[in-house]
Amino acid sequence: MKRIVSYNDTSAYQQVSSPQIRVAVDHSLNSRDGSLGGDVVSSAILPDTMGISSGRCIDSVEDSECEGPSDTLVTRRLAIVMCGLPGVGKTASARALSRYLNWIGFTCAIFNVGEKRRELLGSSQPAEFFDPENEQGRRARWEVAKETFCEMLAYLAEADNEESSLEHRETGLESRKHGHVAIYDATNTTRQRREFIRTELDRRGIRVLFWENICRDSAILQNNVMQTKMWSPDYKTTDPELAVIDFLRRIDMYKKAYEEITETENCSFIQVLDAGRQIKLNQIRGFLPSKIVSYLINSRFGSVRSIYLTRHGQSEYNVQNRLGGNPGLTSRGKQYSKELAKWAEEEFTLRGRPLPTVWTSQLRRTRETIEFLPCTISTCWRALNEIDAGVCDGMTYEEVFQQMPELADARKQDKLRFRYPKGESYVDVIHRLEPVILEIERQQEPLIIVAHRAIIRCIYGFFMGIDPEAVPKVDVPLHTLFKLTPRPYDCEMVTFQLLPGDE
Repeated sequence: MKRIVSYNDTSAYQQVSSPQIRVAVDHSLNSRDGSLGGDVVSSAILPDTMGISSGRCIDSVEDSECEGPSDTLVTRRLAIVMCGLPGVGKTASARALSRYLNWIGFTCAIFNVGEKRRELLGSSQPAEFFDPENEQGRRARWEVAKETFCEMLAYLAEADNEESSLEHRETGLESRKHGHVAIYDATNTTRQRREFIRTELDRRGIRVLFWENICRDSAILQNNVMQTKMWSPDYKTTDPELAVIDFLRRIDMYKKAYEEITETENCSFIQVLDAGRQIKLNQIRGFLPSKIVSYLINSRFGSVRSIYLTRHGQSEYNVQNRLGGNPGLTSRGKQYSKELAKWAEEEFTLRGRPLPTVWTSQLRRTRETIEFLPCTISTCWRALNEIDAGVCDGMTYEEVFQQMPELADARKQDKLRFRYPKGESYVDVIHRLEPVILEIERQQEPLIIVAHRAIIRCIYGFFMGIDPEAVPKVDVPLHTLFKLTPRPYDCEMVTFQLLPGDE
C-alpha cells in the first residue's frame, strides 16, 4: 500500500477557498442601518405582529433589569439570529458555532425557542399547531418566542455589566472572558418578525447578525429530516415513519408565511444555501463576524463523519514520568502501534469502508505509533506537537516540584492559563489548534489523529462541548482510542481500549 506523507506547517486559514463554495459579498454599508456599526436611529416598537402587544415583552425585559436605549452600539455584545424553515439545519449550525466560539474564548449561549416550547407546552404538538392560520397556536408560539427573546436580552445585559478588563493581568496570562455572544435559535421566517428583533436589539446597543439557512436540494432536505426524526426531542417516542410525515407537514405550515431575507431589509446577514454550496454575505464587518464567516466556510454542517483521537503509544518519557522531549516508543508502545493497525483493519478494510486520513504531530513517538496503520495519506502537523514545557522540558514532575515549587503551585491553581516559562499554556495550545480545528471541520472522510495528551484533551473538549476550564482535567489514558461522531443535537462518543492494563 502506498503511503503519502505530507508535512503541514501552514495555517488552515490559507486554505479557505473551495470549488464547492461561492461567496457573494456586499460591502455596501449604510451608516444608519444600526446593524454592525453606525448610529442607532430607531427605538420604536413595531406594532403587534401576532395579535399580542409587543410592549409586554419590553415590560418583561425591564423587569429583568435590561438597559434602556443606547445612542451607540456596544461592540462587546453580539446577537446571532437564526432564520429558516424547520429541517434546514439551524440548530445544528447554532450548536456548532456556539461550541467554536466558546472554545476560542468568546462566552456564547444558545436561546432555543423549540426547547422553551417543549418546556412550557410539551413536545407532542401536531403539525397544525404551527399553522400561521391557527390563531391559538400562533399566540402560544409568539408567547414562547417572546419569553425566549427576553431571556436572551437579560443574558446580554448581564454580560455588559461584567468587568471588561483582562484577568490575571499581573501574571500576563490571558482571560477567556472576551465578551458575550447570544444565539437566538428560532425560525424567524417573516420580515416583520426580524424587523421587530432588530429594532429591540438596536435600541439596546446590541449588534445583530442574521443567519439564514435555505435548503432547495431535496436530497439534503431529506437527509436533514431523517436526522431530525432520529435525534429531535420532539419525536423521541414517535414512530419513525409517522415522525417524518408530521415533520414534513410542519415544514409546509411554515412555508405559508415564509419570507427569505433580502438586501432590502438593510441588515447584516449570512445566507447559507444547501448546507454551504453557496454562501451569501451582506454588510459583514468586524473581527468576530469575520471569524464566524471563516468558521462557516470551513464547516460541513450537513455531513456525518467520525473523528478518531488517540495518544501515541507508551514512550520512554511516559515510563520515566518526564515532560516533553522527543523520545521513542517502549516495547509496549510498539505493541500498541500493532494493535491500532489491527483495529483499523477491522474498522475499515474488513467492512469495506474507505481508509482514513491520518494526522500526527512531528514528534517521533506519534510517527512510530502509525508505522503499521493503513491509511490513504498521513500528515505531520507542527500544531499537533505536545504542549511546550519550556524550561521544564525533560524534567520529571517530581523534579519540577522540588526545584520550582512556586511553579508547581501556580500550575495546580490554574492549569488552563498556567504557562511554562519559555513554554506554553493550555490557552496557547487552544489558539495553536484553531487552524487544525478548521481543517477537521472541512473533512468529509474518516480521520484519525495520533497526538499527545494535552492536544487530544483540547480537540476532544471542542467536539464534546466541554467548558475550557475543564479541558486540562479530561482523562485521556494511553492506548485508548476515542471515536467522535458529531450529530445535529450532540456528539456521539465511543471508547476503544486497545491495550488493557494502562493508566
